[in-house]
This record gives sequence, C-alpha cells and structure tokens, in this order.
Amino acid sequence: MTIDWWTLGLQAVNVLILMWLLSRVFWRPVANAIAKRKEASQAMLDAAKAAQSKADAIRAELTEERKSIAAEREAILLAARQDADNATKAALLEAHEKTEKIVATAQISIARATDAAQKKTVTQAAELATEIASKLLETLNTAIVQEAFFQLLLDSIANLPEAERTALAQNADGLDLVSAYALEDADRTKFSNAIHKALGGTPDITFMTDPELIAGMEIRTAHFILHNSWQSDLAEILKELKNAA
Repeated sequence: MTIDWWTLGLQAVNVLILMWLLSRVFWRPVANAIAKRKEASQAMLDAAKAAQSKADAIRAELTEERKSIAAEREAILLAARQDADNATKAALLEAHEKTEKIVATAQISIARATDAAQKKTVTQAAELATEIASKLLETLNTAIVQEAFFQLLLDSIANLPEAERTALAQNADGLDLVSAYALEDADRTKFSNAIHKALGGTPDITFMTDPELIAGMEIRTAHFILHNSWQSDLAEILKELKNAA
C-alpha cells in the first residue's frame, strides 16, 4: 500500500485549520459562555447562601422575639392576675369593713331606740301611777290617810340610827315638816309634840306644803330628808323599773 503524503499533508492541514476554526469560532465562545454560566451560577449560589443566612438570621430573630413576647405575655398575665387578686382582696376587705360599720351603726341605733322606748315606757308608767295615785287619794278620807302617813313617819324616826335622831333633835336651824296639803292648827300641835317625843328633843318645826308629794309627810333639813310620801314610793318603784330595763 502506497501512502499519499500529499493527501495526508492536506488532511493534516485541514484538521489544523478545523481545530483553529473550532477554537476560534466555537470552543472559545462556548468556554466563555460556560465560564460566565459558572460565574452566574456561583453568584446565584452565593446569593442563595446569603439569602439563606439572612433568612436563618431572621428566623432566629423571630424565634427570640416569640420567646420574648411569650415571656412578656406571661409577665403581663401574671401581673394582671395579681392585680385582680389584689383588687378582689381590697374589695372584699372594703366590703367587710363597710358591713361591720353598718352593723355597728345599726346596733347603736337599735340600742338607742330601745333605750328611748324603755325611758318612754318608764315615763309613761310614772305618769300613769301618779294619775292613779291622785285619783285614788280623791276617794279616800284625807284625815285617815294623813294619820296613817304620820304614823309611818314616826316609825321611820324610831328606826333612824341614834346619832341621826340626836342630830335632828339638836339641829339649830330646826326642821321642816312638809305635807301634801295644809294642816290644821290642832294637827300641827299634835304632830309637833309627837315628833319631839320621837326625837327626844324639841327642835323648831316649820310646817310647809308640797302638793307633789301626792300624800304623806316628810322631815327635811338643809342636808337631810326623811322620805315618807307616795311621791317617794313612786320614785323608788320607777328606779327599780329603770334598773330592770
């Protein structure tokens, strides 16, 4: 087999020209395009990584903010519950204090009303007793009533301690014999003699009248009263009624 060197040479030249053309027209633009595409891809990858990093940072920031918001929410709720509890306790305490004041005021009012009613009842009883005693006295013999009270007065003198009887008998200012109504001269003489005898002395006796006694007689000095009348009896009864009330 004979080798055609001329043809081989032409083919080699053709290959070189083709390679140069490919290199010039195709490979270099393709390589540039590939390089640019690679650069663009790298840029996109870098941008994506940057975006991912930014997203991660934002996500982390949001997570922290959520935690902060949750903690703040819990703090606000706790403070609100505490405020509500404090407000409830304060309201209950205020209501309790107001209730106690109302009860205390009511008790005072009731006590005053009761006391006023009792005093009114006692006063009415005294007025009624005085009226009854006065009407009863009108139906009785005045002389008999007067004699009965005078005998009671003599008994009271006899029951006095000896020192008090002596003091009355020796009283330099004398004694006042007070009766519910005026005495006749004969009665004055009789009563004076009986009193001197009961006292064991002869003090001066001044006769006086006091209708408020209703009935009875009393011996009075500047510092002493020997009660012996319906008025004093009623006063003693009223005193017992007040103490019982």
